[in-house]
Amino acid sequence: MTTLAPRAARRCHNSVNPLHSTVYFSPDLHKELAAVGVEEERAAYFASRGAAMGAVGPGVIAATFYNFSFDLVSRHLPAVWRTTSPEAVLDARLRAADSTLRRVLGEDVVGSDEMAEAARLALRATEACTRHARPLYAAHADLPVPDQPHLAFWHAATLLREHRGDGHLTALLAAGLDPVEALVSHTATGKGMSPRWVLGSRGWRRTDWEAAAGRLTARGLLDDAGELTEAGTAMRAELEEHTDRLDAAPYEHLGAAGVERLTELGRGFLLTAAVAGAFPEDLIGKG
Repeated sequence: MTTLAPRAARRCHNSVNPLHSTVYFSPDLHKELAAVGVEEERAAYFASRGAAMGAVGPGVIAATFYNFSFDLVSRHLPAVWRTTSPEAVLDARLRAADSTLRRVLGEDVVGSDEMAEAARLALRATEACTRHARPLYAAHADLPVPDQPHLAFWHAATLLREHRGDGHLTALLAAGLDPVEALVSHTATGKGMSPRWVLGSRGWRRTDWEAAAGRLTARGLLDDAGELTEAGTAMRAELEEHTDRLDAAPYEHLGAAGVERLTELGRGFLLTAAVAGAFPEDLIGKG
C-alpha cells in the first residue's frame, strides 16, 4: 500500500469533484433534459443524478442523496419517469457534460494531452473503488466509459465523487447528524453552501434550519451565534477524517505521484472553469 501525504486524497477529490459538478449548474443540462420532457429544475437534478439507479422512487433518492427533503423529492418522483426514461436522461446528461466542458474549458483544453492524461489517471484511481454499501457509486460504475477523453474524465470524476459521497453518508450517520444538521454544521465551517442555496434547493424551511441549529446547540456543537464550538469544529474534522479513511483505496491505488499529478491537472481545469463562470458566485458561505 502506498502511503500518501496527509489529506492528499481529499485535496485530489476537491480538485476533481467540482469538474463533475459543473453540469448540475449548467443551462445545458436543463436544455437537454427539457428536450426529453423534464423541464422543472429540481426534477432535472433528481432525474439526472439518480438515473443510473433506474426509475427509482422518492425514497431511494432521499436515502442516497441524504440532505434533500423527502417532500420535495416526492413532488417530482416517480412522476418524472412517466415523462421520460432513465436511459434518455443519461444520454441527455452526457450531452450536457460534453457541451458544458467544451464551453467552460474551451476546445483547446478539452482536446489537450493534459485532458487525456487526467482521464487515464482518474480512471486508474476508480479501479480500486468498491461497490458494497455504495449505491450511487455502484450504479454509475455499471455505465460504460465514454470514448472521448474529456467525457471519460467526467465519468471517472463522477465515480470518484459518488464513491466518496456514499462513504460520507456512513460518516454522517456515525456522527449522529440528520440531513439538516449535516447542512447547518457544514455551512458553519464556511465551506458549505450558503443558507440561501440550501433552503432554495434542498426543500427545507427556515424553521427546519433553525430547529436543526437548536439541536446542534443543545449538543454543544454550535454556540448561540450559530458558530461552531470547539467540540463542533472537532466533530466536523473527525467527520472528514472518517470520510477520508473510507475513501482512501482509489488514491492509494493511484499512488503518490499519480495523486499529485491528478490534483495538479484538476486544479488547472477547475480554475479555468471557475473563471468562465461555471459556478454561482454566492454558492459557498454563511450568509
